[in-house]
Amino acid sequence: MREFSSDHRWLSLNTATVRKQGDLVEIVEACARHGIRAIDPWRDQVGAVGLDRAARAVREAGLDLSGYCRGGMFTSDAARRGEVRDDNRRCVDEAKALGAPCIVLVVGGLPQYSRPGSEASKDLVAARGQVEEALADMLDYARQAKLPLAIEPLHPAYAADRACVNTTKQALDICDRLDPGRTGMLGVALDVYHIWWDPELMDQIARAGRDRLLAFHVCDWLVPTKDILNDRGMMGDGVIDIKSVRAAVEAQGFAGYSEIEIFSNDWWGKPMDEVLRTCIARHRTVV
Repeated sequence: MREFSSDHRWLSLNTATVRKQGDLVEIVEACARHGIRAIDPWRDQVGAVGLDRAARAVREAGLDLSGYCRGGMFTSDAARRGEVRDDNRRCVDEAKALGAPCIVLVVGGLPQYSRPGSEASKDLVAARGQVEEALADMLDYARQAKLPLAIEPLHPAYAADRACVNTTKQALDICDRLDPGRTGMLGVALDVYHIWWDPELMDQIARAGRDRLLAFHVCDWLVPTKDILNDRGMMGDGVIDIKSVRAAVEAQGFAGYSEIEIFSNDWWGKPMDEVLRTCIARHRTVV
């Protein structure tokens, strides 16, 4: 297991962590000030400043990317299937232009939540089938761009509105069906917030192996959690044994960034520099 206590070389900042404090260019500039070497930008933040400006800012700051958030939201009614396909192909093109190593996929839940305006459904089985079908199409396009896709299983509380893939096992089952040759083009993004509770987690990390482990995200689970979406904790403030999960991931050969992704009304209310200083300190002591 890598030693992080002496520096933060392997810290990446998911830009959602400070999305309320500045635009993407300001976030890039702040990361450069604090010696943060990598980011994972969100599509809406890229869109707000423009793709060309975002790519230039990242390049001029000398930053790496640990991923690109997010593709997916695959479920919809029949009238919006083309919209889903085109949106995810644009995501691939954007990620390629930015130099991202993978696209993080939040796959979507029931159609009316994934693509507002879609006809309402309660059929979660059908939603999961549609995810796999649309993902197969995106994978064909991503292969042409040589851009890996990383399925992010989300906590079961999000099954209806954000992701009907809720365990690492479910995500890896899809990987095995769509990419049985383990080409490196399809894998998982594991976020401790979503997977820490899973009794099969360690076995599934071992099953994934190096070629399926494309991204690793960290934050913490607060008790009590006041808002399932926007009350994530800073590492060390909650109950997740982050080091044990990182040890398991790195035992499989993962040697990428530990990406800090915190959706938090509390942390969004603090100055950006304070948040980044705290991220660095906790990365050295908790992650």
